[in-house]
Formats: sequence, structure tokens, C-alpha cells
Amino acid sequence: MTKWLLRSMTELSSRKWISRITGKFAQSAASRRFITRFAAAYGIKAEEAEKPLHDYKTLNEFFTRRLKPGLRLVDEGADSLVSPVDALVTGAGWISGGTILNVKGQDYTIDELLGRSPRTANYMNGFYLVLYLSPTDYHRIHTPVAGRIVEREHIAGKVYPVNDFGLRHMRRVLSRNERLITYMQNEHGETAVVKVGAMNVSSIQYVQPLQNEMAKGDELAYFEFGSTVVLLMEDGTFTPRGDIMPGVKVRMGELLGFQH
Repeated sequence: MTKWLLRSMTELSSRKWISRITGKFAQSAASRRFITRFAAAYGIKAEEAEKPLHDYKTLNEFFTRRLKPGLRLVDEGADSLVSPVDALVTGAGWISGGTILNVKGQDYTIDELLGRSPRTANYMNGFYLVLYLSPTDYHRIHTPVAGRIVEREHIAGKVYPVNDFGLRHMRRVLSRNERLITYMQNEHGETAVVKVGAMNVSSIQYVQPLQNEMAKGDELAYFEFGSTVVLLMEDGTFTPRGDIMPGVKVRMGELLGFQH
């Protein structure tokens, strides 16, 4: 009964207008007074922020903060694929016939996740990683590989929570929530960076100006509240690091595996 009630309440609160209201407040001058309390409540390392807390004019500006230079080192291996974010790994494994198996007890099809894209065929038996960003984490998203951006796609959707409760108890939230997808290609093949919106996320934004040729670790986009990135690696192009599995924490720029 409790689970049903929580699911029903979440369904009702997943409307985009609620997220828009939350987003407007976070972008308002009135939200500035909450920055210090927000940082303390979530244990955010304020000393890592690019600027002192009092220099941020809104809660949203603080949430989408950059870090001080040099705090995240990007693996320089020629064939390495790195984490695009600071995150908790909540799913990892081989894609089986176009299906991602057992992410918090649920299966997802690549076709659903990519919004019926013709590019689905590239990932039928590739590798996937689900990377969850909590409110504590740095929320800028970087490129996992060097290469050319060959397509950007926006898929409208809901704003269900993508935390542990949402992934376990809501129906396939990763393929029902709003998504911003970036497809990158290099000599090893294609990688899809699927940015998944979540409850109270006012939007997912690309860093401007848009670039088509990008180096590994370049700024790609940012979330305006906590969410998830799903990485998809094309069939036969990737070997994961041996200890990458659900429950592992990673930082932006950290080696996740190798392209070949």
C-alpha cells in the first residue's frame, strides 16, 4: 500500500509545470539566501567551486558551478573512454539483443531509450553504463571521448525521479523522462551520451557555443538539478575497466574502459 501511494504521489508530481516552478525559483535572486544551507545540507565541497559561495547570484548558478582548474584530471590514454560526470554507477553491462537488463530490477530496450532512432541498430550488443548524479555532485557533463558530434536529439518526456526509488518502483523512468542525446563518432566507432532529466530539473542545457569537433573531457552540457547520464558504446568497440559495476563511484575524467 505504501509503495502504491508513493508511486501515485510521484506520478502526480512528475508534471513539467512543477519542475518549471522549481526552476524559476532556483533562477531567482530570492534563492541566493539558500545557497549556503543547500551546500551544507548536501555536504557539497564548497572549496572545490570555481568561486566563493557569496559570488553566486542564484541557487541555479551555484548548482551548475564549474570547479577550480585542475581538480578533475582527464585520462590521457589514446584509446581511453572516461566518465563524463561525477556519479554513482547504478547500471553497467553488455546490451543483449537491444535490451539493457536489470537496471534496479527493470529492463530497458535501446529502441525506447533512443526514441526509436535509426541509430538504435548501432547499439544492439554494445555496452552500457548508467551514471547517477546526486545533488551533492558536480553537475557539468563532459565528453567521454574525443570525436565529432554527428547528431543531437531532444526527446520530450516526464520528470520522474531517477534516484533509487524512481529506478526501482516507477515504470522504466530512463526511457520515459525527458532526454537530450548526443552521438559522437571517432575512428573507433560511435558513443551515445544520453542525458536524462529528473524531478525538479528545470532543464538540461548544452554549453554554448555548440561545437562539433570536441576533445576528450570538453564541457558538453549541464543539468540544472540532479539526474542521470546513460552511456552507450557501439557494438564491438569497447572493453570496460574490470571493476566497473553498480555501486562504484566515479569522477569526471576517470578511466571507464578502452575503445578499440
